Amino acid sequence: MTANTYQPPHPSEDLFPLPSKPRLLVVDDQAANIQVLYQILSHDYQVLMATSGAQALALCASKQPDLVLLDLVMPEMDGYQVCQRLKADSITRDIPVIFITAQTDESAEEKGLDLGAVDFISKPINPRIVRARIKTHLMLKAQSDLLRSWAYLDGLTGVHNRRFFDERVNAEMGRAIRNQTALSLVMLDVDFFKRFNDHYGHQAGDDCLRRVAKTLKTSLMRSGDNIARYGGEEFVCLLPDTGFAGAMQLAETIRKDVFDLQIEHATSSVAPFVTVSLGIGCKPEKAHGSANSLINLADTQLYKAKEHGRHRIFGAELLPDS
Repeated sequence: MTANTYQPPHPSEDLFPLPSKPRLLVVDDQAANIQVLYQILSHDYQVLMATSGAQALALCASKQPDLVLLDLVMPEMDGYQVCQRLKADSITRDIPVIFITAQTDESAEEKGLDLGAVDFISKPINPRIVRARIKTHLMLKAQSDLLRSWAYLDGLTGVHNRRFFDERVNAEMGRAIRNQTALSLVMLDVDFFKRFNDHYGHQAGDDCLRRVAKTLKTSLMRSGDNIARYGGEEFVCLLPDTGFAGAMQLAETIRKDVFDLQIEHATSSVAPFVTVSLGIGCKPEKAHGSANSLINLADTQLYKAKEHGRHRIFGAELLPDS
C-alpha cells in the first residue's frame, strides 16, 4: 500500500491577495536612479521617493510602505544603517527591504541579509528582474501579514487582542516621544456586564460584545487607530496623533453609538439598554512618559467614570514629568 503524503496548498494570489495597488518606497541619493525605478514601477504600484536615510525612516514610519527599495551607498546614513534602524523599530520591522547596489562582492550581500534585508538587486537595473522580485516579496509579505493578523486577533469579537495592544502601545509611545506628537488611549467597560450575562445567558453576552466591538470599529475612522479587547468586557482604543480634545470627542461618539444600539439590559442600574463607561489618558505633544503610565492614567479615569454613576466619560493628561 502506498502511503498518502499531505501536500499543503501552494501559496497563490487567491489565498494571499495583494493590496489593490501596493505602496513602494524607493530610496536613493541620486534623483536619476529614482526616476528609472519610477518609470519601471509606477504603472503597477504607488511609488514614494526619498533621497536620504533620514527621509526614508520618516516615510516608513508615517506611510508604512509595503516594500522598500534601498540604495546601499548614500552619504550621512548608508543603506545598512537605514535597514538596521527599520528592523529595530516594531512599527517598521516587518517592511521587507531590497537593496539596490552596484556592489557585487558576497560580503556586502551577506552583511545586508544579516541585518534583515530580503534580497539584493544589482545595478544596472534589469526591469524584468526588478518586477519579478518585487512581486515575489510582496506575496511573501501578504502571507506573513495574514498569519500575523491571526495571532493578534481576538477570536470572539474579531478586533485585536491583548497581545497586539501590549506590543503596539509601547511602539506608539516611543514614536510619540521621538516625534513630540500626542498619543491618546481610550479604555472602556460595558456597564454591569456580569448582570447581563446572568440574566440573558453567555451566548447573548458574547453577541453583545461582538456588537460593541463592531460599533467601536465603525466609530474609529482613521486607519492608524487601533482597537483591542483588553480583557472580558473591557476594550481599548489607541489613538496616535490625537490630543486630549480629540480623544474626548471620540469617546463621546462611542458612548452614544453603543447606547444607540439599544441592546436590552433589564438588570442595569443606569439605563434599560447596554451602556459603556470610558476613561481617557493622553500624552500631550511635548510630554514624556511610558506606556504603563498612559495605561494607568486611562484605567484611573475609567474607575472614576464608574464611581460617578457609569455611562459617562472621565479623562486626564499625563504631567510633563510622568
